[in-house]
Amino acid sequence: MSKLKLEYIWLDGGEPTQMLRSKTKVIDAAKYDGTPGSLPDWSFDGSSTNQAPGGSSDCILRPVRVFNDPDRLNGLLVMCEVMAADGTPHESNGRATIDDDDNDFWFGFEQEYTLWDLDHHTPLGFPASGYYPPPQGPYYCSVGAEFAVGRELVEKHLDLCIAADINIEGVNAEVMKGQWEYQIFSKGAKEAGDQVWVARYLMERVGEEFGVRINLHPKPVEGDWNGSGMHANFSNEILRTCGDEKKYYEICEKFASVVAEHIAVYGADNHLRLTGKHETQSIDKFSYGVSDRGASIRIPIATVENGWKGWLEDRRPASNADPYKVASRIIKTVKS
Repeated sequence: MSKLKLEYIWLDGGEPTQMLRSKTKVIDAAKYDGTPGSLPDWSFDGSSTNQAPGGSSDCILRPVRVFNDPDRLNGLLVMCEVMAADGTPHESNGRATIDDDDNDFWFGFEQEYTLWDLDHHTPLGFPASGYYPPPQGPYYCSVGAEFAVGRELVEKHLDLCIAADINIEGVNAEVMKGQWEYQIFSKGAKEAGDQVWVARYLMERVGEEFGVRINLHPKPVEGDWNGSGMHANFSNEILRTCGDEKKYYEICEKFASVVAEHIAVYGADNHLRLTGKHETQSIDKFSYGVSDRGASIRIPIATVENGWKGWLEDRRPASNADPYKVASRIIKTVKS
């Protein structure tokens, strides 16, 4: 009888930023019918992941989404929600807070990250001496060995995501040397979060292979360098079809009164990135505008040219934010 290697993936209770965890379960292939519900729940030691006390340490992994494991024979990647021992969602479970069971909301996340040299504790491509490379400008969407570093890692990750059936829509070098981005799109907020987290997991695995850290800090290098974000492009049926400029402004205005609530789930140390410089709005201010990359929310020019039928882009989420929590908060605000 053939076997399946299941990599159960979950988010721990790390504060202020949750980390990925995973472990492997081997089952008979005949037990899997192609759905997450056919896979067994699995317990883990929550006292070792900051999710339970030692005297009552069992937490439960509940499979919610399955992807092909493109780098492992007979392997599957199993994204899990963390449940308490009584079967209720654990307090660290951001996915369970999403109110989008009808998949009305579509999300496209632009995941920026920095390839980090573990030997020198600098971005890949930065000299170890502390001397910075030439100022940013030539690195965005760059080509050539002088400007683009780490392309072999990026290409490996892109291939793995495609083979895993993750809906990755593109990659590019970003504004800072050693900084890259990939884009994930999905119809449905939970599905979008699942895909981003598994794409992050695969990126970490590529980093293991090459001995490079995947740094998601929103401001990995001080000074006149862009930080790293996870811009959240979102729409619902109203935004996709209304054709009404005033409706767009009305929805944007809903965000003005809940700035603190959004920033609270938009990633740790985001104040170092949201300064009003480097294509950001200040963390304590809120603005929106057509084609304005210095605004909190950008109204894409494509939306306007399509007769005000399209989407909005919240530019504030940091690269280390949880896409589940970001989507949950955006949906709550739009529905308010």
